This record gives sequence, C-alpha cells and structure tokens, in this order.
Amino acid sequence: MENNSVQEGKTTAIISYFTILGSIIAIFMNLEPKNSFAGFHIRQAFGLNITFYILGYFIGYFDSWFVSIPFYVFFAVLFIYGFIGAVQGEMRLIPLVGEHFQKWFKNLS
Repeated sequence: MENNSVQEGKTTAIISYFTILGSIIAIFMNLEPKNSFAGFHIRQAFGLNITFYILGYFIGYFDSWFVSIPFYVFFAVLFIYGFIGAVQGEMRLIPLVGEHFQKWFKNLS
C-alpha cells in the first residue's frame, strides 16, 4: 500500500475504533474520496462493535462476573490490537474474526 494513502486515511481509521458512533462517523468521512486503508479499518472496527453489542446482549443475562469480565477483557484486547494497527499504519486483521469482517462488510467503505 502506498504510504501517502496510509497517511491520508490514518485519521479516519483511528476514529473508527471509538465506539459504534466513531465507526459510523468514519464511514461518512470515507465516502469521498475513498481510502482503502481507512476502509479496511472501518470494516474491522464496525465488525468488532456489532459483534460486541450482539454478544454483550446475551452475556448480560449471566449474573456472574466469571463470564462478563473475560468477555470485556477479550474485546478490549481486540479493540486495542486494531487501534494500534491503525495508529502504526498497518493493515493487520483482527485475530479470529478479522477475515470474516472483511468479507461480510466488503460493501462498507
């Protein structure tokens, strides 16, 4: 990937990791002109957010911190991994699910 493209899309990529609202804002920021680096991270962050909220809904029914704490720590690690990749200008897939997010949200950004 061209270094200029990475620098142009870095801000949008970083914003995408700040909650679901950040992902939605990043989608609109990347409409014109489209940046492939930003689009990659938008798909990763959006997928993480959607997965977090869907699974979090079901995790909320467990009345035990033995279940909820590992869930939150796991997703915090995934978000930090993606965020650091965006800051460093790298297109690293999120472990376990990143490849799926790229396929499922290919029309997004």
